[in-house]
Amino acid sequence: MGFTHHHSKYFAHFLTCEGIDEADALAQSLSSARVDLNPHQVDAALFALRSPISKGVLLADEVGLGKTIEAALVLSQRWWERQRNLLLIVPASLRKQWSTELREKFTLPSIILDAKRLKEIMADGRSSPIGRGEGIIILSYEFAARIADTLRKISWDLVVFDEAHKLRNVYKSAETSRASVLKQALAGRQKLLLTATPLQNNLMELFGLITIIDETYFGSEQAFKAEFGGREELASQAMLARRLEPICKRTLRRQVQKAGLINYTNRLPKTFDFTPEKLETDLYELMSTYLQRQDTLAMGNNGRHLVTLMLRKILGSSSFAIAQTLEKMLHRLEAKQIVNATTLDDIDGFAEEADDWREAGRGDEADALDDGRDYEAEKIDPKQLQAEINELRYYRDLALSISDNAKGRALLECLPGVLAEITGKGGQRKAVIFTESVRTQAYLRDMLEGSGFRGQTVILNGSNSDKDSNAIYKAWLEKHRGTDVVSGSKTADMKAAIVDAFRNDREILIATESGAEGINLQFCSLLINYDLPWNPQRVEQRIGRCHRYGQKIDVTVINFLNRKNQAEARIHQLLEEKFKLFDGVFGSSDEVLGAIESGVDIERRILDIVQSCRTNDEINAAFDQLQSEFSVEIDEAKKDARNKLLAEMDDKVIERLLGRKEAVNSAIGDFKRALLGLVRAELPQAEFHMNHVQRFDHAGETWSTEWPEADEKGWRFFRIGDQGLADQLLRQAKDRAVGPAHLQFTYDAYEGNLSSVRPLRGQSGWMRVARLTLHTPARTYDEIVCAAITDDGTALHPEVAERMLQIPATELGGVEVAGQAGTLSAVLEERQVEIVGKAQERLGEFLNEEEERLDAWRDDAKVSYDQQIKALTKDANEKKKLARATSNLQAKLELQREAKTLQAKVDDLQHQLYTRLREIDAEREAMLDEIAEKLSLTPEMNDLFTIRWSLV
Repeated sequence: MGFTHHHSKYFAHFLTCEGIDEADALAQSLSSARVDLNPHQVDAALFALRSPISKGVLLADEVGLGKTIEAALVLSQRWWERQRNLLLIVPASLRKQWSTELREKFTLPSIILDAKRLKEIMADGRSSPIGRGEGIIILSYEFAARIADTLRKISWDLVVFDEAHKLRNVYKSAETSRASVLKQALAGRQKLLLTATPLQNNLMELFGLITIIDETYFGSEQAFKAEFGGREELASQAMLARRLEPICKRTLRRQVQKAGLINYTNRLPKTFDFTPEKLETDLYELMSTYLQRQDTLAMGNNGRHLVTLMLRKILGSSSFAIAQTLEKMLHRLEAKQIVNATTLDDIDGFAEEADDWREAGRGDEADALDDGRDYEAEKIDPKQLQAEINELRYYRDLALSISDNAKGRALLECLPGVLAEITGKGGQRKAVIFTESVRTQAYLRDMLEGSGFRGQTVILNGSNSDKDSNAIYKAWLEKHRGTDVVSGSKTADMKAAIVDAFRNDREILIATESGAEGINLQFCSLLINYDLPWNPQRVEQRIGRCHRYGQKIDVTVINFLNRKNQAEARIHQLLEEKFKLFDGVFGSSDEVLGAIESGVDIERRILDIVQSCRTNDEINAAFDQLQSEFSVEIDEAKKDARNKLLAEMDDKVIERLLGRKEAVNSAIGDFKRALLGLVRAELPQAEFHMNHVQRFDHAGETWSTEWPEADEKGWRFFRIGDQGLADQLLRQAKDRAVGPAHLQFTYDAYEGNLSSVRPLRGQSGWMRVARLTLHTPARTYDEIVCAAITDDGTALHPEVAERMLQIPATELGGVEVAGQAGTLSAVLEERQVEIVGKAQERLGEFLNEEEERLDAWRDDAKVSYDQQIKALTKDANEKKKLARATSNLQAKLELQREAKTLQAKVDDLQHQLYTRLREIDAEREAMLDEIAEKLSLTPEMNDLFTIRWSLV
């Protein structure tokens, strides 16, 4: 007793249908994801996918709600639908994180491209991957704008902009600005914009973002200003909120919390002071003075600001880091060469730092380092050269003479105590320590290993070429050999192996910025900033590795502070008090980080202060000025106004989210049931575990449809879309022809209760199963249609027939169906009419939405003319009134002429308005015809099989 090939055929087609119902349409992506999906994330993804004729949407959920997951779900669905020209434009520092999330959580391939990578591909004789649909193309904003002409030529199926607030000023930007260039190059493509702050200061920023999606959505800028800009009347705001409903969605944290879907933890800051020894202080002050000079030869003239910033990061990290960097500088200077990117390789991920500078409009600095331009050797003063060599040699020797660092000792003193605090709160005895320097990372590891943490440390950086990391990697590969946990990318797999070791075996992870990109450490609740970046966005990314969804307890964030260094103290104050990074439920709010156009600009401003100020008074005055210039305080009134405009009422949202949770669980349950039914039909030798229906053994391996369990136990995650076992079984079942047969279903063999089927025991009849495909130019929908009758001619409800196909059966042989063909065809046609009607009703709703939008567009055009006509009419009436009150004939005539001129302009505008409205009406009708054509529906019914059924 088991499942037959007829069952298998049904399950295979059920699993590959693109259903009309929303949740059903997403079931494949939802069941294949390696992430706990929340209803609000599914709700957002379905909003983005809802209309087949949409030009795109703006997802504006508050920070912390997982917009990355929402967008990845949409990308996953597009990939599943074989729409694979997908483009993702993100800040340079987030490219790797996006790539990792797409691969690990959704098995989506991606290709990160920059100028260097594209050049390498072309040099190898390969064609550019852009437009080939082989993987999601990930670009930085800066590089995307640079290759805008190339992007313009591709018919992208979807373009995603992360941190889309970078584009919100496009309405007032020059045509050559990055935002304008990208808007023009990608016009007409469907877009998904992600940002927690779609408007910061005024409604025109929101207008700017909407024009990226659809230039005509709000008509002209003048019309938008006239209707909504600067107006606070409730009626005006309510009208704008209604207009935004189809294109913008914002969910608030409080709504998700009220629905009981997520519990958030806090950030708890701790600051530990340390006092450097005299040698450390001397080294810092001498090197600082050296870096402040403008005549140094080693630094060169090109890229000096970026070089200085990197050297200050290394200097602030540890004496061991700067000692090795000085050694490299000496070698280059002795060869009459200036600092280059290799000299600065102690900063792990320097290439990403350079890309951030390019994105912030500082590309000349970054490019100068890449160009490797040195001084002309004969023009260097030999005396100055030798003096500087001697100077650097002295600094290097001084650094090498320092055997330990006060900050390192402070770490050793505090670590046992804070680890005990964490375990006392129910957290794991684990800490992640962040540094920007690879050499400091090695120093910290050696120090900890020799001071009570032997065998408990692991490091994570861009290369992980050390002996311990390689041993961990080899053991991890052996453990997961042959499973889809192994991606095949050594960089990605090394990172996964290190995180796995930290999660299961080690207490301390010492990570660099680059190494930690894209990893999730929610099992760790102690984060230590050994070095503190000056860029608040980078600090937030660090903390976000631990303080994220899935974190069980409050996250402790430790910073080390040399109080004697006034600049360092003020930087800490800026990050803590102005940007509010270290405490609260969400740390730096979306209002704050959304207000920062570029963290690089903040770094550059701090560098200017450190470079130019010589006294504490100068430092304090400069930081006071800097803080006053960053107007990033949260204006609660503005925040409330924005939420009222963009977010629906709490009760409505909560009700929908709870309903969505139920629908999603049901859809995923049906999908997995069919997936496991396919296994039972195609692999009768597979052994299902008695205690777990979603787990089975096959070919010496255990497979599970539950990803957390599979990953934890080292089993195979059984899902569709990874070209593995499930996809193989699908193809096998779909390609197999099955003839008419008699299937005897045995109700007692079904593990469960099918109340609608049970009364049919002892009866028999006929069933035909078909796939109904509804073709529209915009998209295609599928439904599996089951027509079943009993021998007395009673038609069964389609759901009853579908449930019968979940019951094990025995095939009793072939049958002749000629006598039943007419009856079954009539039932199928009736079902087709019902489904087509449902689809037309749904498509009709989209058409109505578009009609309303076009009507509003017509009204927008009228508003801008009406405003001008009203103003001119008022001026004309004022002139007439003055003319009547003036006794001087000359003045009276002049005023009457002016009034007449103004009235002529009014008449002119009224004529233009009439003409424009006629044009718009014609355009509107043409657009509606085009939209209606996109929604025109053609049904196609394909028979899968016919059976004689009996139920015992």
